[in-house]
Amino acid sequence: MDHKRTMTLNLTVSEMAALEDLAARKDMSKTAILRHALRLYQLIDAKITKGGRLYLEDDKKAKAELLVV
Repeated sequence: MDHKRTMTLNLTVSEMAALEDLAARKDMSKTAILRHALRLYQLIDAKITKGGRLYLEDDKKAKAELLVV
């Protein structure tokens, strides 16, 4: 069982606005958004570490590689 820990996170006004907007649009709490983002970043990082690439494709099938640092 994972024990929860608390942390303080300082965000800029624009970062907080982005977080609040995502939380409202997805009907999720800000904490849930951050947890989801962390899991997504872990997945992407694991794939890229193994040599994978991440591409975005628009509705016209144009692809662009997303570079993650």
